[in-house]
Amino acid sequence: MELTAQQIADILKGTIEGDPTISVTTLSKIEEAEKGSLTFLANPKYTQYIYATNASIVIVNNSFSPDKPVTSTLIRVEDSYSAFATLLDAYNQIKQNKKGLSKLASISASASLGEDCYVGEFVSIGNQVQIGNNVKIYPQCYIGDNVIIGNNTIIYPGVKIYSDNEIGNDCTFHAGVVIGSDGFGFAPQSDSNYKKITQIGNVKIEDNVEIGANTIVDRATLGSTIIRRGVKLDNLIQVAHNVEIGENTIIAAQTGISGTTKIGKNCLIGGQVGIVGHLVIADGVKIAAQSGVGSSIKEEGTMVQGSPSFDISTYRRSYIHFKNLQKIVTRLNKLEKNQKKP
Repeated sequence: MELTAQQIADILKGTIEGDPTISVTTLSKIEEAEKGSLTFLANPKYTQYIYATNASIVIVNNSFSPDKPVTSTLIRVEDSYSAFATLLDAYNQIKQNKKGLSKLASISASASLGEDCYVGEFVSIGNQVQIGNNVKIYPQCYIGDNVIIGNNTIIYPGVKIYSDNEIGNDCTFHAGVVIGSDGFGFAPQSDSNYKKITQIGNVKIEDNVEIGANTIVDRATLGSTIIRRGVKLDNLIQVAHNVEIGENTIIAAQTGISGTTKIGKNCLIGGQVGIVGHLVIADGVKIAAQSGVGSSIKEEGTMVQGSPSFDISTYRRSYIHFKNLQKIVTRLNKLEKNQKKP
Protein backbone atom coordinates (compact mmCIF):
# COMPACT_ATOMS: atom_id res chain seq x y z
CA MET A 1 0.00 0.00 0.00
CA GLU A 2 1.39 3.38 -1.00
CA LEU A 3 0.25 6.62 0.64
CA THR A 4 1.46 10.21 0.33
CA ALA A 5 2.07 12.54 3.25
CA GLN A 6 -1.02 14.50 2.22
CA GLN A 7 -3.21 11.37 2.25
CA ILE A 8 -1.90 10.40 5.67
CA ALA A 9 -2.43 13.91 7.04
CA ASP A 10 -6.01 13.83 5.73
CA ILE A 11 -6.66 10.52 7.52
CA LEU A 12 -5.16 11.80 10.78
CA LYS A 13 -6.38 15.41 10.46
CA GLY A 14 -2.77 16.53 10.89
CA THR A 15 -0.62 19.31 9.44
CA ILE A 16 2.41 18.76 7.20
CA GLU A 17 5.90 20.19 7.52
CA GLY A 18 7.85 19.23 4.44
CA ASP A 19 6.92 17.58 1.13
CA PRO A 20 3.18 16.68 0.94
CA THR A 21 3.78 14.52 -2.15
CA ILE A 22 6.39 12.24 -0.63
CA SER A 23 5.09 8.67 -0.37
CA VAL A 24 5.62 5.65 1.88
CA THR A 25 5.00 1.96 1.37
CA THR A 26 5.84 0.51 4.79
CA LEU A 27 5.69 1.22 8.53
CA SER A 28 8.79 1.06 10.74
CA LYS A 29 10.24 1.76 14.16
CA ILE A 30 11.96 5.14 14.22
CA GLU A 31 15.40 3.70 15.03
CA GLU A 32 15.21 1.19 12.15
CA ALA A 33 13.31 3.17 9.51
CA GLU A 34 14.53 3.35 5.91
CA LYS A 35 13.62 5.57 2.98
CA GLY A 36 10.04 4.98 1.87
CA SER A 37 8.82 4.15 5.40
CA LEU A 38 6.62 5.95 7.90
CA THR A 39 7.22 6.06 11.65
CA PHE A 40 6.23 8.11 14.69
CA LEU A 41 7.76 9.81 17.73
CA ALA A 42 5.81 9.66 20.99
CA ASN A 43 8.27 8.70 23.72
CA PRO A 44 10.79 11.50 24.48
CA LYS A 45 13.46 8.82 25.04
CA TYR A 46 13.48 8.26 21.27
CA THR A 47 13.85 11.93 20.29
CA GLN A 48 17.51 11.38 19.39
CA TYR A 49 16.50 9.10 16.52
CA ILE A 50 14.42 11.68 14.68
CA TYR A 51 17.58 13.55 13.69
CA ALA A 52 19.20 10.46 12.16
CA THR A 53 16.25 8.42 10.91
CA ASN A 54 15.92 7.64 7.21
CA ALA A 55 12.13 7.54 7.42
CA SER A 56 10.40 9.54 4.73
CA ILE A 57 7.59 10.62 7.06
CA VAL A 58 7.44 10.92 10.86
CA ILE A 59 4.27 11.56 12.86
CA VAL A 60 5.00 13.87 15.81
CA ASN A 61 3.05 15.72 18.50
CA ASN A 62 2.07 19.30 17.88
CA SER A 63 4.26 20.20 20.87
CA PHE A 64 7.44 18.71 19.34
CA SER A 65 10.12 21.38 18.90
CA PRO A 66 13.30 20.14 17.17
CA ASP A 67 16.62 21.56 18.30
CA LYS A 68 18.41 20.31 15.17
CA PRO A 69 17.40 20.00 11.50
CA VAL A 70 15.06 17.11 10.61
CA THR A 71 15.23 15.73 7.08
CA SER A 72 11.99 13.72 7.22
CA THR A 73 8.61 15.19 6.35
CA LEU A 74 6.69 15.72 9.59
CA ILE A 75 2.97 15.28 10.18
CA ARG A 76 1.93 17.07 13.35
CA VAL A 77 -1.03 15.76 15.37
CA GLU A 78 -2.39 16.18 18.88
CA ASP A 79 -1.30 12.70 20.02
CA SER A 80 1.21 10.92 17.78
CA TYR A 81 0.84 7.55 19.53
CA SER A 82 -2.94 7.47 19.09
CA ALA A 83 -2.60 8.78 15.54
CA PHE A 84 -0.18 6.01 14.61
CA ALA A 85 -2.57 3.47 16.14
CA THR A 86 -5.36 4.91 13.98
CA LEU A 87 -3.16 4.59 10.91
CA LEU A 88 -2.23 1.00 11.79
CA ASP A 89 -5.92 0.18 12.06
CA ALA A 90 -6.66 1.79 8.69
CA TYR A 91 -3.71 -0.03 7.11
CA ASN A 92 -4.87 -3.34 8.57
CA GLN A 93 -8.43 -2.84 7.34
CA ILE A 94 -7.20 -2.23 3.80
CA LYS A 95 -4.88 -5.24 3.96
CA GLN A 96 -7.59 -7.50 5.37
CA ASN A 97 -10.32 -6.30 3.01
CA LYS A 98 -10.81 -9.66 1.31
CA LYS A 99 -14.08 -10.53 -0.39
CA GLY A 100 -15.54 -13.53 -2.17
CA LEU A 101 -16.29 -17.18 -1.53
CA SER A 102 -13.68 -19.78 -2.39
CA LYS A 103 -14.80 -22.61 -4.63
CA LEU A 104 -12.93 -24.91 -2.26
CA ALA A 105 -15.14 -23.95 0.70
CA SER A 106 -18.06 -26.15 1.79
CA ILE A 107 -21.09 -23.97 2.53
CA SER A 108 -24.47 -25.51 3.39
CA ALA A 109 -27.33 -24.51 1.12
CA SER A 110 -29.29 -23.51 4.24
CA ALA A 111 -26.60 -21.12 5.48
CA SER A 112 -27.08 -17.39 4.93
CA LEU A 113 -24.20 -14.95 4.35
CA GLY A 114 -24.41 -11.17 4.34
CA GLU A 115 -22.82 -8.72 1.91
CA ASP A 116 -19.07 -8.39 1.26
CA CYS A 117 -18.09 -11.58 3.09
CA TYR A 118 -14.91 -13.54 2.56
CA VAL A 119 -14.77 -17.32 2.95
CA GLY A 120 -11.37 -18.91 2.33
CA GLU A 121 -10.27 -22.31 1.10
CA PHE A 122 -11.39 -25.43 2.97
CA VAL A 123 -13.79 -23.60 5.25
CA SER A 124 -16.79 -25.68 6.36
CA ILE A 125 -20.04 -23.85 7.15
CA GLY A 126 -22.90 -25.97 8.53
CA ASN A 127 -26.66 -25.97 8.31
CA GLN A 128 -28.76 -22.93 9.27
CA VAL A 129 -25.69 -20.79 9.95
CA GLN A 130 -26.36 -17.03 9.90
CA ILE A 131 -23.42 -14.79 8.99
CA GLY A 132 -23.63 -10.98 8.90
CA ASN A 133 -22.10 -8.42 6.56
CA ASN A 134 -18.38 -7.97 5.95
CA VAL A 135 -17.40 -11.12 7.87
CA LYS A 136 -13.96 -12.57 7.04
CA ILE A 137 -13.49 -16.33 7.53
CA TYR A 138 -9.98 -17.45 6.69
CA PRO A 139 -8.98 -20.89 5.36
CA GLN A 140 -9.53 -24.14 7.25
CA CYS A 141 -12.15 -22.84 9.68
CA TYR A 142 -15.13 -24.89 10.86
CA ILE A 143 -18.48 -23.23 11.59
CA GLY A 144 -20.99 -25.71 13.05
CA ASP A 145 -24.74 -25.89 12.57
CA ASN A 146 -26.98 -23.05 13.83
CA VAL A 147 -24.09 -20.70 14.59
CA ILE A 148 -24.84 -16.97 14.43
CA ILE A 149 -22.03 -14.52 13.57
CA GLY A 150 -22.55 -10.75 13.57
CA ASN A 151 -21.25 -8.06 11.22
CA ASN A 152 -17.56 -7.21 10.69
CA THR A 153 -16.23 -10.20 12.59
CA ILE A 154 -12.84 -11.66 11.58
CA ILE A 155 -12.15 -15.37 12.02
CA TYR A 156 -8.53 -16.27 11.32
CA PRO A 157 -7.29 -19.65 10.00
CA GLY A 158 -8.01 -22.84 11.88
CA VAL A 159 -10.74 -21.50 14.18
CA LYS A 160 -13.39 -24.03 15.22
CA ILE A 161 -16.84 -22.80 16.25
CA TYR A 162 -19.03 -25.69 17.37
CA SER A 163 -22.78 -25.77 16.77
CA ASP A 164 -25.39 -23.47 18.34
CA ASN A 165 -23.01 -20.72 19.46
CA GLU A 166 -23.65 -16.99 19.05
CA ILE A 167 -20.97 -14.47 18.05
CA GLY A 168 -21.55 -10.71 18.06
CA ASN A 169 -20.43 -7.83 15.83
CA ASP A 170 -16.82 -6.61 15.39
CA CYS A 171 -15.21 -9.64 17.03
CA THR A 172 -11.78 -11.06 16.20
CA PHE A 173 -10.79 -14.69 16.73
CA HIS A 174 -7.16 -15.57 16.11
CA ALA A 175 -5.80 -18.84 14.75
CA GLY A 176 -6.65 -21.99 16.64
CA VAL A 177 -9.45 -20.58 18.79
CA VAL A 178 -12.10 -23.13 19.78
CA ILE A 179 -15.56 -21.90 20.74
CA GLY A 180 -18.11 -24.31 22.23
CA SER A 181 -16.09 -27.43 22.97
CA ASP A 182 -17.58 -29.58 25.74
CA GLY A 183 -17.34 -28.43 29.31
CA PHE A 184 -15.30 -30.70 31.59
CA GLY A 185 -18.17 -32.57 33.23
CA PHE A 186 -17.87 -36.16 34.54
CA ALA A 187 -19.86 -37.84 37.33
CA PRO A 188 -17.93 -40.34 39.52
CA GLN A 189 -19.47 -43.84 39.53
CA SER A 190 -19.48 -46.59 42.16
CA ASP A 191 -16.97 -48.63 40.14
CA SER A 192 -14.42 -45.76 40.32
CA ASN A 193 -15.20 -44.88 36.70
CA TYR A 194 -16.67 -41.63 35.40
CA LYS A 195 -19.82 -40.97 33.42
CA LYS A 196 -19.69 -38.08 30.97
CA ILE A 197 -22.28 -35.36 31.58
CA THR A 198 -23.61 -34.27 28.21
CA GLN A 199 -23.02 -30.56 27.60
CA ILE A 200 -26.08 -29.14 25.83
CA GLY A 201 -25.62 -25.41 26.44
CA ASN A 202 -23.79 -22.96 24.20
CA VAL A 203 -21.42 -19.98 24.17
CA LYS A 204 -22.61 -16.39 23.72
CA ILE A 205 -19.99 -13.82 22.77
CA GLU A 206 -21.10 -10.19 22.61
CA ASP A 207 -19.78 -7.35 20.42
CA ASN A 208 -16.18 -6.14 20.13
CA VAL A 209 -14.55 -9.18 21.74
CA GLU A 210 -11.04 -10.27 20.73
CA ILE A 211 -9.78 -13.77 21.51
CA GLY A 212 -6.12 -14.74 21.11
CA ALA A 213 -4.62 -17.77 19.40
CA ASN A 214 -5.37 -21.24 20.79
CA THR A 215 -7.73 -19.98 23.47
CA ILE A 216 -10.66 -22.26 24.36
CA VAL A 217 -14.15 -21.25 25.49
CA ASP A 218 -16.22 -24.27 26.56
CA ARG A 219 -19.96 -24.53 26.06
CA ALA A 220 -22.24 -24.56 29.11
CA THR A 221 -23.65 -27.74 30.59
CA LEU A 222 -27.02 -25.96 30.57
CA GLY A 223 -27.61 -22.34 29.59
CA SER A 224 -24.67 -20.33 28.26
CA THR A 225 -21.03 -19.53 28.81
CA ILE A 226 -21.03 -15.73 28.32
CA ILE A 227 -18.29 -13.36 27.18
CA ARG A 228 -19.61 -9.80 27.49
CA ARG A 229 -18.90 -6.94 25.10
CA GLY A 230 -15.40 -5.50 24.93
CA VAL A 231 -13.64 -8.44 26.58
CA LYS A 232 -10.05 -9.13 25.43
CA LEU A 233 -8.63 -12.62 25.93
CA ASP A 234 -4.95 -13.32 25.26
CA ASN A 235 -3.49 -16.50 23.75
CA LEU A 236 -3.71 -19.90 25.47
CA ILE A 237 -6.55 -19.19 27.90
CA GLN A 238 -9.05 -21.79 29.15
CA VAL A 239 -12.58 -20.56 29.89
CA ALA A 240 -14.65 -23.40 31.36
CA HIS A 241 -18.36 -24.18 31.11
CA ASN A 242 -20.92 -21.65 32.39
CA VAL A 243 -18.28 -18.98 33.12
CA GLU A 244 -19.38 -15.38 32.65
CA ILE A 245 -16.81 -12.64 31.96
CA GLY A 246 -18.01 -9.05 32.36
CA GLU A 247 -17.67 -6.11 29.99
CA ASN A 248 -14.20 -4.81 29.07
CA THR A 249 -12.33 -7.29 31.24
CA ILE A 250 -8.81 -8.14 30.03
CA ILE A 251 -7.17 -11.51 30.70
CA ALA A 252 -3.54 -12.36 29.89
CA ALA A 253 -2.11 -15.62 28.55
CA GLN A 254 -2.24 -19.07 30.15
CA THR A 255 -4.96 -18.18 32.61
CA GLY A 256 -7.48 -20.87 33.51
CA ILE A 257 -10.99 -20.12 34.75
CA SER A 258 -12.95 -23.02 36.25
CA GLY A 259 -16.64 -23.68 35.69
CA THR A 260 -19.49 -21.38 36.70
CA THR A 261 -17.24 -18.57 37.96
CA LYS A 262 -18.60 -15.07 37.37
CA ILE A 263 -16.04 -12.34 36.65
CA GLY A 264 -17.11 -8.70 36.77
CA LYS A 265 -16.54 -5.89 34.32
CA ASN A 266 -13.33 -3.87 33.87
CA CYS A 267 -11.18 -6.50 35.59
CA LEU A 268 -7.48 -6.98 34.79
CA ILE A 269 -6.19 -10.54 35.17
CA GLY A 270 -2.50 -11.30 34.66
CA GLY A 271 -0.88 -14.27 32.98
CA GLN A 272 -0.93 -17.80 34.41
CA VAL A 273 -3.68 -17.02 36.90
CA GLY A 274 -5.77 -19.95 38.13
CA ILE A 275 -9.34 -19.30 39.29
CA VAL A 276 -11.36 -21.94 41.14
CA GLY A 277 -14.92 -22.69 40.04
CA HIS A 278 -18.19 -21.26 41.39
CA LEU A 279 -16.60 -17.98 42.51
CA VAL A 280 -17.69 -14.37 42.09
CA ILE A 281 -15.09 -11.74 41.16
CA ALA A 282 -16.30 -8.16 41.64
CA ASP A 283 -16.01 -5.34 39.09
CA GLY A 284 -12.63 -3.69 38.63
CA VAL A 285 -10.62 -6.39 40.41
CA LYS A 286 -6.93 -6.73 39.48
CA ILE A 287 -5.26 -10.13 39.84
CA ALA A 288 -1.47 -10.26 39.53
CA ALA A 289 0.25 -12.85 37.33
CA GLN A 290 0.62 -16.43 38.61
CA SER A 291 -1.94 -15.89 41.36
CA GLY A 292 -4.25 -18.67 42.50
CA VAL A 293 -7.74 -17.43 43.37
CA GLY A 294 -9.50 -19.89 45.68
CA SER A 295 -12.31 -17.75 47.10
CA SER A 296 -14.66 -15.04 45.87
CA ILE A 297 -13.45 -11.42 45.72
CA LYS A 298 -16.49 -9.33 46.61
CA GLU A 299 -15.02 -5.84 47.04
CA GLU A 300 -14.81 -3.82 43.81
CA GLY A 301 -11.39 -2.57 42.77
CA THR A 302 -9.47 -5.03 44.97
CA MET A 303 -5.89 -5.94 43.94
CA VAL A 304 -4.65 -9.41 44.87
CA GLN A 305 -1.52 -11.50 44.40
CA GLY A 306 -0.15 -14.86 45.51
CA SER A 307 -1.36 -18.43 45.69
CA PRO A 308 -3.70 -18.52 47.47
CA SER A 309 -4.21 -14.86 46.57
CA PHE A 310 -4.75 -12.06 49.08
CA ASP A 311 -4.50 -8.27 49.25
CA ILE A 312 -1.51 -7.14 47.22
CA SER A 313 -0.14 -4.72 49.84
CA THR A 314 -0.12 -7.46 52.46
CA TYR A 315 1.38 -9.85 49.93
CA ARG A 316 4.28 -7.51 49.18
CA ARG A 317 5.05 -6.98 52.87
CA SER A 318 4.85 -10.74 53.49
CA TYR A 319 7.08 -11.50 50.52
CA ILE A 320 9.89 -9.45 52.03
CA HIS A 321 9.80 -11.80 55.03
CA PHE A 322 9.61 -14.84 52.76
CA LYS A 323 12.76 -13.78 50.92
CA ASN A 324 14.52 -13.49 54.27
CA LEU A 325 13.02 -16.70 55.70
CA GLN A 326 16.32 -18.62 55.80
CA LYS A 327 18.00 -15.80 57.71
CA ILE A 328 15.05 -15.62 60.12
CA VAL A 329 15.14 -19.39 60.74
CA THR A 330 18.90 -19.28 61.31
CA ARG A 331 18.52 -16.48 63.85
CA LEU A 332 15.65 -18.28 65.58
CA ASN A 333 17.63 -21.51 65.84
CA LYS A 334 20.57 -19.59 67.25
CA LEU A 335 18.34 -17.91 69.87
CA GLU A 336 16.80 -21.24 70.87
CA LYS A 337 20.24 -22.82 71.14
CA ASN A 338 21.48 -19.97 73.37
CA GLN A 339 18.40 -20.26 75.61
CA LYS A 340 19.09 -23.96 76.21
CA LYS A 341 22.60 -23.25 77.48
CA PRO A 342 22.97 -23.40 81.28
